[in-house]
Amino acid sequence: MAKKDTSCCNEKFKTTIGGQALIEGIMMRGPEKDAIVVRGKDGLTLEVTPRKVRKEGSFATWPFIRGSVNFFDSQVVGVKALMRSADLAPEEYAEEEQPSKFDQWLEKKLGNEKFQQYLIGFAVFMGLAMSIGLFFLLPMVVGSFFDGVITSTLGLNLVEGLVRIIIFMAYMLLVSRMPEMKRVFAYHGAEHKTIRCYEAGLPLTVENVRHQTRLHPRCGTSFLLVVMVISILVFSVASSALLSVAPALAAMRGHILYRLIMILFKLLLLPVVVGITYEINRWAGRHDNAFTRILTAPGMWMQNFTTNEPDDSMIEVGIAAVQAVLPEEEGADRW
Repeated sequence: MAKKDTSCCNEKFKTTIGGQALIEGIMMRGPEKDAIVVRGKDGLTLEVTPRKVRKEGSFATWPFIRGSVNFFDSQVVGVKALMRSADLAPEEYAEEEQPSKFDQWLEKKLGNEKFQQYLIGFAVFMGLAMSIGLFFLLPMVVGSFFDGVITSTLGLNLVEGLVRIIIFMAYMLLVSRMPEMKRVFAYHGAEHKTIRCYEAGLPLTVENVRHQTRLHPRCGTSFLLVVMVISILVFSVASSALLSVAPALAAMRGHILYRLIMILFKLLLLPVVVGITYEINRWAGRHDNAFTRILTAPGMWMQNFTTNEPDDSMIEVGIAAVQAVLPEEEGADRW
């Protein structure tokens, strides 16, 4: 009989250490170091790099500003780690494609290092563009067609938010069914299990990690769902304020120009939404009560689709990744 999982009740502390599943590996970010661990044919490959610590009090560390800064930084670091794991992973898991003539020309003109920077920048741009287009722009366009029927700004944003959540859930469910993503999601599960074990104060062994839950309240999936809920509130309040100070715009309601202006206005508010969500996430990370459990419940449920149970070899990768980023001073990684 499988051992009952009670790890969610045994959390001794909350760590700021977090990570990302890669191709046959895991990337972990600690307070002082980042680590990439990839399992190849000859065993584990570990690469550790020091983190750039922002000076306390600098603009990038201001509340509500740091959210957007950290989100963009995590996208860049994540793409770099993913590309590096593709280089380190066995060929059967990372199919090597021949570069196009344009890529060959660009690499020749820019040099290998600048070419890699170009690829990372392009990948980050395309990832953000796809996310904004699919999860924000598309729901805005769909919602805008109801502005002639629904007169309430809150009601209109609720419809838009519902469409956004449906698209997000459908996307995640579709991705979870892709055969090539099953191992990636298993490494995602190994990442969560290892962090759970560490937060429970247990020795990081395969046996201890194996019995942890693969669901974690401070996962990026939970963050994205909270972003979507917060966007409904922010868009509703900001749209109402804009229409109250611009009656000429309110009089255009139902016109195509009105729809375009409101869509652009909401897109400009995305950094505000991310900033507010980040601060809520920081607060929730430090507390464990009924409200925070309700807040993270939808994201925890979604993780049933974005994580799979890892095998012992994947757990070993997770353990190596966490151990590589543990701070020198005990407790420096606490929320």
